[in-house]
Amino acid sequence: MTYDKGPHDLGAGSFAWLVPEGHWGESNTGLVRGDGESLLVDTLYDLDHTQEMLDGYAPLTVDHPIRTLVNTHSDGDHWFGNQLVAGEGVEIIASDAAAASMTQHNVDEMIALPHRHDHVGDFIRPIAANFDLSGIVPTPPTHTFSGHLDLDIGGREVRLIEVGPAHTDGDVLIHVPEAGVVYTGDIVFIGGAPLVWTGPISACIAAIDQILALEPTVVVPGHGPLTDSKGVRRVRDYLEHVATEATVRFRAGLTVEEAIDSIDMSAFADLSEQGRIAANVLNVYEELDPERPRADRGEQFSRIAAWELGVTA
Repeated sequence: MTYDKGPHDLGAGSFAWLVPEGHWGESNTGLVRGDGESLLVDTLYDLDHTQEMLDGYAPLTVDHPIRTLVNTHSDGDHWFGNQLVAGEGVEIIASDAAAASMTQHNVDEMIALPHRHDHVGDFIRPIAANFDLSGIVPTPPTHTFSGHLDLDIGGREVRLIEVGPAHTDGDVLIHVPEAGVVYTGDIVFIGGAPLVWTGPISACIAAIDQILALEPTVVVPGHGPLTDSKGVRRVRDYLEHVATEATVRFRAGLTVEEAIDSIDMSAFADLSEQGRIAANVLNVYEELDPERPRADRGEQFSRIAAWELGVTA
C-alpha cells in the first residue's frame, strides 16, 4: 500500500504526518493548528524520525508554535520522541493509564529486544535496524486525565476521548469536530492487521464504534494511510471475525494454538503483520476464561514472532 511520507493537509487547520508503509514502528502523527499555537498528536519511535517530522511541520508551526502534545497511548513509537518537543510553555497530555507505562523501563525493554538470542530477537532485529533508540530520555506527560478532556487550541476545539483499555491500557482518540478529523492512535491500523495488547478485544470493537459514531470525514490511523469510516469498519470486521471464530473454538475445547492455526483469515490476506492473530486469539481466550493467567507483553510478542518465523514459541 503506497502513500506519500510527510505532511498532509486535512483541512480546517488539521494535518497528518504519515510514515510509509505503516509497519512495526512506522507510526503517524497529527498537527492541529489554531490562532498562534498548535497541538501535536504523538511523537515517533526515535529522535531522528521525530526531528524529521518536526522539521516537516516547521513551515506550519513557525507562527503557530506547538504548545500542546497529546500522546495517544504508551507504545514507544508514539512517545519516545517527546523530549524534542518538551520545554517551557509546552504541556504534554496523556491518559492516567497511559502515563503509568511511559517510563524508563518501557524504553529499556525496547532497547533490549534486538539483543535477545531467541526467535524474538531474530524477528525484531530487521525491524530495529530502521531505528536508533540511543539518546532517548523518557519524557512523560505533565498533565494526565481520565474520561474526556476538551481543549481550546487557539480558538479551535479539540476533544480527547479515552477509550482504553483497548489496544493498550490508556488509549485516547483526538477529535477535531470542525475538521471532521479523528486521530485514532493504534485503535486503527490501515494496511496492517489490528493488534490487541490489553483488550479485551470487545473493548477495541467498542472503541471503533465510538470512532464511527463521530462520523469522521478523515481518519488518521496509528499506522498506515489516511482512511474514512469504510476503512475503520474493515478493522472492526477483522476483530469481529477473530472474536467470533476464536469463541467457537474455545467452546469446542481447542487450545489457543489450535484455534490460531484453524481460523480462516483469507478475507484479510492483504493485510501485513498477519502474525498479530497469535496475540489477538490469545486475548479472546483470556476474556472467555477469567481464570486463565493473563499473558504479559513479552509472551504476546513471543507468540507473534513465532508465528511470523514459523517456529515454536
